[in-house]
Amino acid sequence: MDVLSQAVLGASFSQSFANDKSKQFIALIVGGLSGMAPDLDVLIRSADDPLLFLEFHRQFTHSLFFIPFGALLCSSIFYLFIKNKLTFKQIYLFSFLGFSTHGLLDACTSYGTQLFWPFSNERVAWNIVSIIDPLFTLPLVILVLIAAYRKKILYARIAFIYAIVFLTAGIIQKHRAEEAVQQISQQRGHQAERIRVKPSFANRHIWKLIYEYNGRYYVDAVKLLWGVKIIPGTSIRKLDIKRDFPFLSARSQQLKDIERFRWFSDNFLAVDPDNPATILDVRYSFLPNEIKLMWGISIEPQDAHRYSGKHVKFIVNTTLTPETRKKFIDMLF
Repeated sequence: MDVLSQAVLGASFSQSFANDKSKQFIALIVGGLSGMAPDLDVLIRSADDPLLFLEFHRQFTHSLFFIPFGALLCSSIFYLFIKNKLTFKQIYLFSFLGFSTHGLLDACTSYGTQLFWPFSNERVAWNIVSIIDPLFTLPLVILVLIAAYRKKILYARIAFIYAIVFLTAGIIQKHRAEEAVQQISQQRGHQAERIRVKPSFANRHIWKLIYEYNGRYYVDAVKLLWGVKIIPGTSIRKLDIKRDFPFLSARSQQLKDIERFRWFSDNFLAVDPDNPATILDVRYSFLPNEIKLMWGISIEPQDAHRYSGKHVKFIVNTTLTPETRKKFIDMLF
C-alpha cells in the first residue's frame, strides 16, 4: 500500500506495546519509520534492465523471514539518535513491530508480495484492499496522533483493531465479487478457467472482475453495496508468443523479459489493442471494466534475434483524461 498507510499501521502496532505513557510519541516515530522501511527496495533498479525493480520490489525486504533482520537494521540506526531515551531492546521491539506489518499489509493488495522468500518466489496477493484507500488510512492517522498527543495506549490499540476489522471485511466483499464473476460467466455460457477480482482505486464497492475462457480474458466491473450491479466490460485475446511475436528468437533477451513480466503479472498478459508492439498487464486499468494500458512492456523487432542483449522497455501510462475521471466518479456515486 501507499507509504502513509504503511507508516500509520506500523505506528499503531508499536504504540500498542508502549505501556509507558511517555513513550507513545517515540513509538509512533520508530514504528512508523520501520513500517515504511521495506519499501526502500525501490532503490534497487538498473538503467539497462528496466524490469529489475519489478523483481526486487516486494521481494526479500517484504519476506516474513526478513523481519528480524530488517528490524535489527532499523533499530541499529535509530539507536544512534535516541539511545538517551530508550534502551536498544526497547528500540528493537518498536522497530520489529512496525517492520512486521509491512509485508502482510502489502499482501492484502493485488500487486503481489513475496512473503515466503527465499523458500518461494510466489507473489502473494489477497486482493482485499486497494493500494490507496482513504477509509483505511485516515482513521488510522487520526487515532495514532491522538494516542501520541494524549499519551493513551487505548487509541493506538483501537487503530490497530480498526485496521484488522477493515481488512477482514474486505474478504466478504471479495467473496461477493467472486460470486458476481461466476454469475456473469455462466450467463454468457462460459466455464471460467481462471478468475481474478480486485477492488478498484481508493474504494471497496467497485470491483474489477477478470476471468479467462477459451484463450480470452473477459473484464467487467461490479458495484457492491446493498445490492449487486454488474457493469459490463470487454474482452481481449490472451497473449500467445508464437502468434503475436513470431519474429522473437527463442534465445533473445526480449523473450526472457516477457517471461519475467509474465511471472510479475501472474500471466494476465495481452497485446495492447492500441499498440501491437506493447504487452499490457490486464489486471490494471483506470476504469475497472476496461482493458487499457496502465503499465506494460514494449517489444523492439530490431532486437529480436538471439544475439541481442537488449531488454524490453517498461512503459507506464499516467495520463488520466477528464472523461475517464468522470466515468469513474459516475461509477462510484
